Amino acid sequence: MKKLQPQKLHVQRMEQTDAITPTTGRKYTLTHSDMTGNLYLHIGRTFFVQHIGPARDEVLAEWKQVKQTLILFVYVYIGNQSMGKDINQWRKSIFDKELPLALEAIRYGDHPLFQAYPSLDFSPILVHFTSEYPDLNTTEYYGSPYMYK
Repeated sequence: MKKLQPQKLHVQRMEQTDAITPTTGRKYTLTHSDMTGNLYLHIGRTFFVQHIGPARDEVLAEWKQVKQTLILFVYVYIGNQSMGKDINQWRKSIFDKELPLALEAIRYGDHPLFQAYPSLDFSPILVHFTSEYPDLNTTEYYGSPYMYK
């Protein structure tokens, strides 16, 4: 597994978002540069769609409250049927390999939030893989943020 290189992570908090608020509804858009290896994390009240490219290899995440529990929901786009099932499976395998790094980037990049609210480190992470193929259109448990420190 790749380890995060903090010097390659660039964090930007968007309007109406500071180091610790909001919690519920806080959204993350994580993109990267294939050329430099830099990661770009935008934290805000909305997803930063301006940075979503045609490759659709971004990682989106948001805090949602379900009953009494805050859950970090993560969304990745695997593909559609026009791409073919082989490509969808290949993209899923890439995300499976790279998601720990992405989750580490989110955890590291938003560390003031976790310092202010330590219980968030023990919240569940649910990753939804979006695909038009039912067997690839799944939601999987990815542990808790403390696993990605």
